[in-house]
Amino acid sequence: VKELEIKYGTSATKGLSEAEAAARLQRDGPNALRPPRGTPGLVRFGRQLAGGLQCLMWVAAAICLIAYGVQRGQGDRGSSDNLYLAVALIAVVVVTGCFGYYQEFKSTNIIASFRNLVPQQATVVRAGQTLQVNAAELVLGDLVEIKGGDRVPADIRVLAAQGCKVDNSSLTGESEPQTRSPECTHESHLETRNIAFFSTMCLEGTATGLVIGTGERTVIGRIASLASGVGNEKTPIAVEIEHFVDIIAGLAVFFGATFFLVAMLIGYPLLRAAVFFMAIVVAYVPEGLLATVTVCLSLTAKRLARRNCVVKNLEAVETLGSTSVICSDKTGTLTQNRMAVAHLWLDGQVLAADTTEDQSGEAFEQRSASWPLLSQVITLCNRAQFQPGQEGVPVAQRDVIGDASESALLKFAEVTSGPVAAARGRFPKVAELPFNSSNKFQVSVHEAGPQQLLVLKGAPERVLERCRGYLREGEEHPLDPEWRRSLEGACLELGGRGERVLGFCARWLPPGSVAAGTPPEALAEVATGLCFAGLVSLIDPPRATVPQAVRKCRTAGIRVIMVTGDHPVTAKAIAAAVGIISEGSETPEDVATRLHLPLEQVDPRQARARVVTGSELAALAPGALEELLRTHPEMVFARTSPQQKLLIVESCQRLGAIVAVTGDGVNDSPALKKADIGVAMGIAGSDAAKQAADMILLDDNFASIVTGVEQGRLIFDNLKKSIAYTLTKNIPELAPYLVYITASVPLPLGCITILFIELCTDIFPSVSLAYERAESDIMHLRPRDPRRDRLVNEPLAAYSYFQIGVIQSLAGFTDYFVAMAQEGWWPLLVLGLRPRWEDAHEQELQDSYGQQWTFAQRRYQQYTCYTVFFISIEVCQIADVLIRKTRRLSLLQQGLFRYTWAHLGTPGHTWAHLGKGEWGKMVKIWGKSVKIWGKLVEIWGKSVEIGEFGDTWAHLGTPGHTWAHLGTPGEGERGKNSENLGKNGENLGKSVEIWGKLVKIGEFGHTWAHLGTPGEREMGKMVKIWGKSVKIWGKSVDIGEFGDTWAHLGAPGRTWAHLGTPGHTWAHLGKGKWGKIVKIWGKLVKI
Repeated sequence: VKELEIKYGTSATKGLSEAEAAARLQRDGPNALRPPRGTPGLVRFGRQLAGGLQCLMWVAAAICLIAYGVQRGQGDRGSSDNLYLAVALIAVVVVTGCFGYYQEFKSTNIIASFRNLVPQQATVVRAGQTLQVNAAELVLGDLVEIKGGDRVPADIRVLAAQGCKVDNSSLTGESEPQTRSPECTHESHLETRNIAFFSTMCLEGTATGLVIGTGERTVIGRIASLASGVGNEKTPIAVEIEHFVDIIAGLAVFFGATFFLVAMLIGYPLLRAAVFFMAIVVAYVPEGLLATVTVCLSLTAKRLARRNCVVKNLEAVETLGSTSVICSDKTGTLTQNRMAVAHLWLDGQVLAADTTEDQSGEAFEQRSASWPLLSQVITLCNRAQFQPGQEGVPVAQRDVIGDASESALLKFAEVTSGPVAAARGRFPKVAELPFNSSNKFQVSVHEAGPQQLLVLKGAPERVLERCRGYLREGEEHPLDPEWRRSLEGACLELGGRGERVLGFCARWLPPGSVAAGTPPEALAEVATGLCFAGLVSLIDPPRATVPQAVRKCRTAGIRVIMVTGDHPVTAKAIAAAVGIISEGSETPEDVATRLHLPLEQVDPRQARARVVTGSELAALAPGALEELLRTHPEMVFARTSPQQKLLIVESCQRLGAIVAVTGDGVNDSPALKKADIGVAMGIAGSDAAKQAADMILLDDNFASIVTGVEQGRLIFDNLKKSIAYTLTKNIPELAPYLVYITASVPLPLGCITILFIELCTDIFPSVSLAYERAESDIMHLRPRDPRRDRLVNEPLAAYSYFQIGVIQSLAGFTDYFVAMAQEGWWPLLVLGLRPRWEDAHEQELQDSYGQQWTFAQRRYQQYTCYTVFFISIEVCQIADVLIRKTRRLSLLQQGLFRYTWAHLGTPGHTWAHLGKGEWGKMVKIWGKSVKIWGKLVEIWGKSVEIGEFGDTWAHLGTPGHTWAHLGTPGEGERGKNSENLGKNGENLGKSVEIWGKLVKIGEFGHTWAHLGTPGEREMGKMVKIWGKSVKIWGKSVDIGEFGDTWAHLGAPGRTWAHLGTPGHTWAHLGKGKWGKIVKIWGKLVKI
């Protein structure tokens, strides 16, 4: 004490003076944790707008704006598309930047949780006077007092204590209350009894001590600094997305620069070549990637939330699926964080205790004659009591006033022997000696009718010292060597299971032997000559679901390591109970015992399991820990400090593992922060642990992690499917510009249309893949190796680009050239046509039939080609999304129709602008389509009802006739076709000549206006037949009119009967007999 007074310049009786305390507060600062300096929000938002693909999109937007300004300056009124595109690109960048900033903003600073642990008030002695001051005003050398229910206001060196016990579980992981006393019991400051730590709770008793650490100089302050200093490592999915973005950005720049150079070499103006570069970037960059990934992760996070897993960091969802090592805390994670009676030793036998309220579990024999006395001692030698007003609450859930061990004994007595309060009422307490660290036992004396009953419990060796006999079958026998050996064997057996063992004994005293108010010290002299009643062992029991969860982790190739601050014997016992140390596995100590050899002669490599203490860990040479982890598949670390937990996590990561850390205490927070994914307990977890973690288990159930692993693996699979689907369309979006430049054809696909594909039509199918169920083998696979199993690898890129992408491109160009041909522009004429086609001054450009086209008509036809190419991509993408549904299973095994209609939702966007040559009209029609779209989801399964959706949907489900009406100009454009009917009639010969070829591929499009029409002189007849068709059609269909589409195709007479019909089967039934055809069609519709 004198050394402390000299070192800290204080008095152990009077404390510091007010002046000295104020000077030290000015010198050292307040007893608080300082928050680290953060990055300004504006800077963080700016980073979100200037990374990865965003830079390319800014460049593309700038080129669009420059092109728009130059073209407007030259009087080109048709250049608004560049302005629209620039605005759209800027909007995409800003929206995705907001997404990213929001996710970063949600990651609140961990230091705030530590500040919540700081007690607000403290009792301090200054200048001999006891004061209440703000805890932040405490300084080194202050003399403070604490009592049961207080939080320790600083790190203090205990000078005096009376029955003081503190809860260190959140700091060291020890589940049992720890006694505080003036004696130094260990060289480690974390294990000695004369140090009470800042923010720990004093459970009972009183203590006085000197402040030896404040603020960041306390143990918890160093942990806070350690946790805050740990960098936020990128999650595996973030690394994968960054890798994918690098590939895409590199390819976009490469192809854009290539097209730019080619365009310059073949004579395009600089501005035009720059627009090509911009178009390639737009075509190649997946603008909706971030939104798709975020939505996919959010869906899975919501799915996990329904299973008691709250995800703070969305990217952590996939990280858990990649986990190969789980470093789990013991107390509160693998165990229930409450002491419970596990076994009894009664009549020379170890018996399992039944703690169920209805005594329906594995029960010991309570009819033994020795049980009543042991039960009585357990009930009476106990200071714990239930909180009042809990009569209707199950015993296991009742709140108790008292420490963890006595609470467990109280609940055990309540369920086995009846109401404890009633028993204590029958045996009122006369005097008591509380448990203390020097005696290691507790004594109380009770009135029992004409006699008094002295009961005692404590450490078995201390209890045995005060006994002269033992109880067997209800009778007292003198102590003998055989019984002593039996007792020692029971203590070793129960202690080896990691259980805390207590001995119980009693003695009947003559009336008045102990008077009320007898000093506690006098009871120790009376407590001799007792009868040993039995042993009771207590343990923090494992959670019931943990063993099964550990087995599932093994099946999934995940290694589970226990890291705890508890005793190594206890840690080993719990590890064996839950399966971390599997049945049949041995530690070096077990091998030495089996071979009857000294431990030094045993090769540790012979043991599959290993228990390493914190002191052993501190003595390891650099690199030795990694060797231990490689050599022993089953590892348990006990008595570890927060720094050592962090060291273990880092060693696992250096071995290439993806590490998940579970924990609930303050001591776990640095490791939780450093891990690839930190998982905190929601009920027993400290605020610091929850803030440091990426995921919180609301039910504190380790088994919930297995659910998270499965969902994490599923989201990686589904993201891979979604990105593969997204990549496929890059080739058909890129190919039109390649042909446009090299073959000089009119542009087949516009930039606005590409952006519409990226941000509208393909978002929904790609997101729908996140709903796919897990394939049956997902939890039987080894964890993903981040270095080899990439989100985007060569096989995936080759399949998406060079197989599916090429097929889509060929389909798009086939439809493009047919669409041009049916309007009079044959392929040979289209090649090299681009310069004249885009010349706004060319108003009499002739097609293959000699018809003259104005610039406005050509522009309308170009929009029609955009539509045709667009539809071709989207129809192919319907098939593509079905291809992506599974990686190994067949569609029949996975379920073809699970969420399939969400995938096929793509055409819902498609028909909105079919045949609409102007963007404004497309938006107008889109508004109407939304009203109808709701019906589609309900009735999609009935294929006939697809026809309800007018011109577009009438044929989309018909094989071979998919785009038969895709060129239909719609009601607003019908006048133009009527005006051109004469021209079409003049070229009848050519039309009839090519009809056969068109029929073979089922492509009709705009040609209905003149196909089969024998010139203008037959117009009256055509209209007459048309009237009959409409009349009969209205009677035959009762599920909604198919509208103009079928009427158009009916124009050439009987021909309509088999255009676009399923299989052409009914078209020839009753040929020439109109009534029979209608009758049969009516039945077909019902089917």
